[in-house]
Amino acid sequence: GCGGGDSNCCGVESNLEGVSILPDYSETDLEGAPQEAKEISLGCGNPLAFSALKPGEVVLDIGSGGGLDSFLAAKRVAPSGRAIGVDMTPAMLERARAAAQRVGIENVEFRQGQAEALPVGGRTVDVVISNCVINLAEDKGQVFREAFRVLKGGGRLEISDVVASAGLPRRLRENAGEWAACVSGALPEKEYLDLVREAGFVDIQTRRSASDGQVDGVEIYSLQVSARKPAGCCGGSGCC
Repeated sequence: GCGGGDSNCCGVESNLEGVSILPDYSETDLEGAPQEAKEISLGCGNPLAFSALKPGEVVLDIGSGGGLDSFLAAKRVAPSGRAIGVDMTPAMLERARAAAQRVGIENVEFRQGQAEALPVGGRTVDVVISNCVINLAEDKGQVFREAFRVLKGGGRLEISDVVASAGLPRRLRENAGEWAACVSGALPEKEYLDLVREAGFVDIQTRRSASDGQVDGVEIYSLQVSARKPAGCCGGSGCC
């Protein structure tokens, strides 16, 4: 997934020596996905790996980019479920829609919108996924609050993203090129998870990859985050 244009995505090469951020799919995972979606996939993990999607569920992909994770999710929730991809970039939406039409995937749709203001109704989604996109957002807490809002009570959050072992130096945080490579926007893991918790999520679990590299002694790595909206929650960051 990717929330920005072709040059604003994880998966593009960092200029920092020893830092490499890549998606994580097996050949089996990618079976049935449109070739063009596979070719432009820019992520840092596989948010579907632990999602336990079931037929009939509604899945929202934040920062869907070329649509790969949306297509894979649509396949898993078919025939009665559907996937919704949200991306801010018209060019990426056009490519994803064209790919869906070409291969005849009918239970997926792509909407233009921002991660901080999702064009999706409240309490309408079973699972929210995102692949290396939230670290690009300036207000990450708002993204998590939006994810919480659209999820039904008991709904699940499954994210692959890039985090850091500590705060990054200012020179790096202000480097536009490294923002695009999903390095400069990486928060310390604890700070990142605090935002997930503050949005209202519970049962937060993490799985980390091997290190993607180091910058000035700060480790950069991919993190899989799983969490749940409490059953009975109405919306916002609180519950009825």
